Amino acid sequence: MIVDMRIYTVKPGKVGDFVAFYREFGWPIQQKYLGRCLGWFTGIDGQPNQVVHLWGYDSFADREARRREMFADAAWQDYLRRMGAGEWLVHTENRFLAPTDFSPMQ
Repeated sequence: MIVDMRIYTVKPGKVGDFVAFYREFGWPIQQKYLGRCLGWFTGIDGQPNQVVHLWGYDSFADREARRREMFADAAWQDYLRRMGAGEWLVHTENRFLAPTDFSPMQ
């Protein structure tokens, strides 16, 4: 298993708007293609303008195949276009993680 940790820094005061837009338009599409969301979080302290989400995959090949299918969907392309027009994001970052042998999440 690999975990794709995605960290989005959102313009100050816009986290609620971004999350609401994603919940309505992005979440259904990602659920259809990516499937295994391990969590979606907003910052409380330290980085209150950040959104972090974690996605689990069997392998890098599994991740690539799922994301390729999603990017081929016109609805996802429309979501990306509309999200960009909202100008919410300041910075995006992703990290790949592997669970330790004693992690409850395998």
